[in-house]
Amino acid sequence: MAKKAMIEREKKRQRLVEQYADKRAALKDVANDESKPMEERFKARLKLAKLPRNSSAVRLHNRCQLTGRPHAYYRKLKVSRIMLRELGYMGQIPGLVKSSW
Repeated sequence: MAKKAMIEREKKRQRLVEQYADKRAALKDVANDESKPMEERFKARLKLAKLPRNSSAVRLHNRCQLTGRPHAYYRKLKVSRIMLRELGYMGQIPGLVKSSW
């Protein structure tokens, strides 16, 4: 299981991303608009740089919802490979059965 601090840090990043999403999108639109004057675009870039770094969506990392494990994460189920296997054994995931031959 992952450290509690790492899981909480990821939750904090998620909250910041949601909080600043609209502001970031508006500033990016202005900064990338070729029809606007260069000074206005530059000011938008400066404002974007002043926002918290953790409010950027690229800083998020997928983690297993049950254990917090950051690696071998299945996006569709939001769990790691280890929990996927355990849940499959218990019959918690529809259509997933343990193979045997």
